[in-house]
Amino acid sequence: PRAAAEGLADAVDVFVETIAFTAEEGERVLAAARRVGLAVKVHAEQLSNAGGARLAARFGALSADHLEHLDADGIAAMARAGTVAVLLPGAFHFLGETRRPPVAGLRAAGVPIAVASDCNPGSSPLIAPRLAMHLACSEFGLTPAEALAGMTREAARALGVGSETGTIEPDRHADLAHWRIDHPADLACWMGGALCARRFFAGR
Repeated sequence: PRAAAEGLADAVDVFVETIAFTAEEGERVLAAARRVGLAVKVHAEQLSNAGGARLAARFGALSADHLEHLDADGIAAMARAGTVAVLLPGAFHFLGETRRPPVAGLRAAGVPIAVASDCNPGSSPLIAPRLAMHLACSEFGLTPAEALAGMTREAARALGVGSETGTIEPDRHADLAHWRIDHPADLACWMGGALCARRFFAGR
């Protein structure tokens, strides 16, 4: 409550998994967050189908992240709730996982798909957004266009700021990057190199 009252947090994220919170424990965390007006997010279905995605949908979560073990019921629930699926290929790669998120099912259901690094020292020491895009394509089968949208438009939606940023439109924040590339797909293709020529924050 104090973090919410003092404006120190705008969302609460809970990890529902066999090695973390149970669905029942996660429900208490999300309910407490909602009571003080905070948005919610869930790390879900990474190692098992523990019900995190359905819980996220029930609480109207901004996103459910990982989702390697997401099932058809979870996909349907997320689609109904408008919860964004955030794919975290860095964790998948670093942990040597073999089960991939059901990208085709998410597409078919119209679930928005974002891409992120999940940067942390324990399971995803990935600090390069473009490498996350590359892995989302090579490991999970996203198209380069989907990976780019996932790192921009859908990522903004997953953070609850989709009405402010994430796309180049009038009245949006002018946070832009000028790239030394021939085609937008190159952002997901090239695995390294200093391709960014200029950056603009709020138009400057």
